[in-house]
Amino acid sequence: MTLNFSVSDALRRHPVLTDLLALAAGMLTVVAFAPYSIAPLALVGPGLLFLSWLSATSAKRMVLRGYLFGLGLFGFGVSWVYHSLRLFGEAFAPLALPATAVFVGVLAFYPAVMGWAASAFRTLPRGLRLVLAWPALWVLFEWLRSTLFTGFPWLLLGDSQVGFTPGWLAPVTGTYGVSWLLAMLGGLLAWAAVQSSLPRRLLTALLIPVLWYAPGLLRTVQWTVPDGKPMRATMIQGNIAQATKFSQSTYDKTLRRYLDMTRAHWDSQLIVWPETALPTLYRYVAKDYLAPLAAEAARHNSTVVVGLFRKKGPHIYDAAVSIGKNAPEFYLKHHLVPFGEYMPLRGLFGWLYARMDVPMSNLSASHGTYVIHAAGIPVGVSICYEIAFGRDVIRALPQAKLLINMSNDAWFGDSLEPNQQLQMARMRALETGRYMLVATNSGISAAVAPDGRILGLGGWDKTIAVTAEVRPMRGATPYVLMGSEPVLWGIGGGLFVSGLLVLRYRRRQRLEES
Repeated sequence: MTLNFSVSDALRRHPVLTDLLALAAGMLTVVAFAPYSIAPLALVGPGLLFLSWLSATSAKRMVLRGYLFGLGLFGFGVSWVYHSLRLFGEAFAPLALPATAVFVGVLAFYPAVMGWAASAFRTLPRGLRLVLAWPALWVLFEWLRSTLFTGFPWLLLGDSQVGFTPGWLAPVTGTYGVSWLLAMLGGLLAWAAVQSSLPRRLLTALLIPVLWYAPGLLRTVQWTVPDGKPMRATMIQGNIAQATKFSQSTYDKTLRRYLDMTRAHWDSQLIVWPETALPTLYRYVAKDYLAPLAAEAARHNSTVVVGLFRKKGPHIYDAAVSIGKNAPEFYLKHHLVPFGEYMPLRGLFGWLYARMDVPMSNLSASHGTYVIHAAGIPVGVSICYEIAFGRDVIRALPQAKLLINMSNDAWFGDSLEPNQQLQMARMRALETGRYMLVATNSGISAAVAPDGRILGLGGWDKTIAVTAEVRPMRGATPYVLMGSEPVLWGIGGGLFVSGLLVLRYRRRQRLEES
């Protein structure tokens, strides 16, 4: 009895266990991401899902296994949503668990529909399904999940590889290209498992480390170069508890803490505060608080980038303002978080919103600039959730010589989210060839090099200032110049060829049957 028969037969004979394998594969994939960062699991997870699809006897079973994979992936990987929902107020707290379950259940439909689409290629030989069609579908559905309904680009396979060899593709293709490579490697892993002979099995398996390490050849390519002298940058992590952040009783304490911590670092040319470090409108602090701070910063040849809110006309924005020697410049957040910064479908969910106590939850999205000036250079700014969207970050480039991400991860507690978000910030630095400064309220603040390395790190739940030496950079990576379009065209081409082959094999089957 060959190994090919043994593996396939075992999976077919035990469909329920194979269903559970798909669920476990989703959970296993999460361990590829921070804080665990066992990078090879990013190909093992998809490989196990593909194996479960190979043994499915119907399209319905493939859909089920896709859905179970999604439940494992998102139920474990974005479990931090529960923590944030509990902070929406005592009246909403009992709904936090069911709301999280609904959120996970909805996200799981993406791999479920992917399973349905994968079933269309069941007439192809296994190798073509595993290496051509299904990996292309994987990336297509990552892109769809990142785009539809404002997008949720969390747990994209490629993001797990910053700091690992496959990640060196990112400056060329962006994270989707890295995801494509990993999905193909997962397909090769599944193909090796079902080969009928040992030589074929070994040959297929040997391709995996070759392709895994091949992107390392790009490591020596310098897509961007320094453009100016090194400068000292400090991220202020004020560590204000989310439960009391908007309380009037802690307001004065918050202002004093950020002021005192900033004054201890006037030797830095650039000082960055977190998102909404000042939980108030700019107009209320402009004259008596920020103006004296700006004058003090100017005397020390420093710039402070402050997170707060800004009102323009009837609209309120999540904002960043740079203050110092020059006139204040504002960045207003473009990509808002649904149910956190704005409430969609109020007519349908009005009863739910009435139970939620979320300060500043009716914000507006900006359509303005992505670049402000700080420390004498153009800087690209993103706020919190925006760091997950590579397509948004590159809109500041190649003009911006430095990147800043401001966040308030106190919403998520000591969960997986702060580590996952820092990992995405590192991927954005690698994709763009820029230094990235990450300033968060309660952690994890960091300075990241253009190759994704961490230069300075602040721990979770600490009142700390993180200081590092960074440099302005100029130039553009291929990803900055072209975005994700080449990858999307590539997967479109792969699916088109797969579709033509399906038609060919179906025509051949009909001829043989006749």
